[in-house]
Amino acid sequence: MMTPKAPHHSTAWQPATALQSTSARALRQGWALVVAAVLSACSSTPLPPWTTQPPSAAQPPAAAQARRPVPPPLGTAPRGEVPAAPVTITPIGPNASEPSAAAQLPYGEAVAARFPDPSVRYETPGLAEGRRAFTTNAELTQWLRDLAAAQHGATRMQMLDLGLSQRGTPIHALVLTRAAGTDAMALEASRRPTVLLIGQQHGDEPAGSEALLVVARELAQGLLEPMLDRINVIVVPRANPDGADAGTRVTASGADMNRDHLLLQTPEAQALARLVRNYRPMAIIDAHEYTVAGRFLEKFHAIQRYDVLLQHATTANLPEFMTKAALEWYRTPMVKALGAESLTQEWYYTTSTRPDDLRISMGGTQPDTGRNVNGLKNAVSMLLETRGVGIGRTHIQRRVHSHVTAITSTLRSTVERANDLEQVRSYEARDISAQACRGDIVVEAGPTPTQRELVMLDPDTGADRTLRVDWNSSLELVTLKKRPRPCGYWLAGGASEAVERLKLLGLQVMRVAEPGSILADTYQETGRTTAQRQDVRGTVAGGQGIVRVQVTPTRSAIDVPAESYYVPLNQPLANLAVAALEPDTQNSYFANRLIPNLGDTARVMAPPSLVFEDTD
Repeated sequence: MMTPKAPHHSTAWQPATALQSTSARALRQGWALVVAAVLSACSSTPLPPWTTQPPSAAQPPAAAQARRPVPPPLGTAPRGEVPAAPVTITPIGPNASEPSAAAQLPYGEAVAARFPDPSVRYETPGLAEGRRAFTTNAELTQWLRDLAAAQHGATRMQMLDLGLSQRGTPIHALVLTRAAGTDAMALEASRRPTVLLIGQQHGDEPAGSEALLVVARELAQGLLEPMLDRINVIVVPRANPDGADAGTRVTASGADMNRDHLLLQTPEAQALARLVRNYRPMAIIDAHEYTVAGRFLEKFHAIQRYDVLLQHATTANLPEFMTKAALEWYRTPMVKALGAESLTQEWYYTTSTRPDDLRISMGGTQPDTGRNVNGLKNAVSMLLETRGVGIGRTHIQRRVHSHVTAITSTLRSTVERANDLEQVRSYEARDISAQACRGDIVVEAGPTPTQRELVMLDPDTGADRTLRVDWNSSLELVTLKKRPRPCGYWLAGGASEAVERLKLLGLQVMRVAEPGSILADTYQETGRTTAQRQDVRGTVAGGQGIVRVQVTPTRSAIDVPAESYYVPLNQPLANLAVAALEPDTQNSYFANRLIPNLGDTARVMAPPSLVFEDTD
C-alpha cells in the first residue's frame, strides 16, 4: 500500500479504514466522511423507535411559553395585533405591470365564491390595500434588514447576502436563532434542527414570498418566536428576484431555476446550493403556486379546486426513513392544520403543455428540482403549491393564509420531532455511506401509470366535478435502469467544472496525488442522440440540447494519472453523485456537457489503493 508523501495535505486510501480527510472546509460544512470502523458499528446506533404521536418532551420550554402565547396553527394574528416591521413602500405608478384582478380572472363569481377570504388579514408592502404590484425587491430587502436590526432578547437575526441574480439583484436570506451566533458553525453547535423556507423560485408565483415575509416577522417579534427555543430558521423569501420583477416564471436567461438544482448552471440555484451546503437544514420547504385554469381548462373544461397541493421528494435512491418522516411527521399534521382552517389540499399534480396529452402527473421523478435534490441531501423536503398562477391578485389573502398555515405546521413538526429527526438523519448518513461497493443503485426511475378520480370545479357553476384521469403516481417508482453500486467515481483532470459543481452540492471530492491503477467499469458507447431535457410539463425552459447516450459498462484495470479526481460513495450524499455522474440520464453532467467526454469518468468497483489530497 502506498504511503502519503505530504502528511499535512494527503492521505492514503486504506480499505480497512475508508477515506479520512483533514479538509478544513469539509469539517466546517459538517460533511466529513464516516470511517469504516464507525460504519461497521452502525447497528449500535439504531433507528429510534418510530412513533406517530409527537413526544410531549419536545414542546417549547415553559419559560418560552410564558413569554409569549403558544402559536396557533394559523401562525399570525388579526390585523393590528402584531406590529409590522417599518418598511418604506415604493409608490406604484399608473403604468404598473400588474393587471387588475378582473382582467385576469378566468372564471365567474360562482367559482370565486368557493374561495372566501380568511378571518385574518396579512400585512406586507405587496398586500397593502390599493396596491397593484406585489412586494418589490427593494421593499423585500428593507423588510428583512429592519427585522434584523430590531432583534431583542435571546433571539438573534442576521440578513445574509447569498449572491446576485443574473441582473445583479441581491438574493437575501434571514437567519433567526437563539444559538450563540448566526453563522453555520453556531447553528450546528446549538444542536437544534434548522428549517429552511424558500419562496418564489418562479417569479410569477408571489404568494409564497409574501407569506414568508409574514412568517419572518412572526418569528422575529410575534407568535412564532417561542419556537426558536427548539429550532433555527432561515427564510429566503425570493429566490428569483429577476423573475419576480418581470412577472415571469423563469430567470433573466429564460431558465427554469427549479430544474437547475443538480446542474447548478444559474447563479440563483448556486446561491441556494451554497446555503444548504453550509447550514445543512433538517427540513426544507419550497413555496410555489400552481396554474388555476390555463391548460386544465383547455383539456378538462374544469378549474383547479384545491387551496394547496403538497408533495415530498419523489426520486430514485432517497433515504427511506427521511421519506417516512416527511410523510408521517410533516405531511399528516400539515393536512390536519389546513383542514382546521377550512383549506382544501391534495397531492401535487400537473399536466403537460401538450393539448392532446390528458395524463395527470404527480411531482416529477427527475433529480433536478429543489424538492428532489434536497431530499437526496438527506433533508425532509416538502413542496407547497397554492392556487395562484393566472389569477393575478385574486384570492391573495387566502393564498398567503394557505402558505402561512402549512409553513407554521412545518415549524411545529420540527419543534416536536427535533430529537427524532437528528437521530433519523444520523442513521441515514451512516446507512448510505455503508452501502458503497454493495448491492445495486437505481440509475433511472419513473412514475407508476394508474388511474384516479380527481375533483375539479365546473367553470360556470362552481360545483365539484369528478373526473376519471390517467394518473402517473410518484408514490411508487418504477425502476427503469439499475447497476451495481460502485465504490466511487473517477473523473479526469479536465472535469474540473463538474468537480466544482459536486463540491457546491456538498459532496467530498478528492484529487489523485500520485498515478496508480484502479479496478473500474468504463462506459462503452452503444448509441447516441441529441435531445432536450424534459419534465412532466414538457421541455425544460432555458435548457440547451443534451447528449442522450446508451452505454455498456465494461470492467478492467485502468491507469489513473495524478491530478485526476475521485468521488467516494462512502459519504452521506453519495446518491447525489450517482444522479450527476451516471452518464446515460438526461440530467447527468455528461449529458449536459459538464463532463466533456465519456472517457472522462469511470465507475470504481473496488476500494482504490491510491494517494489522495484535498481539492481545496
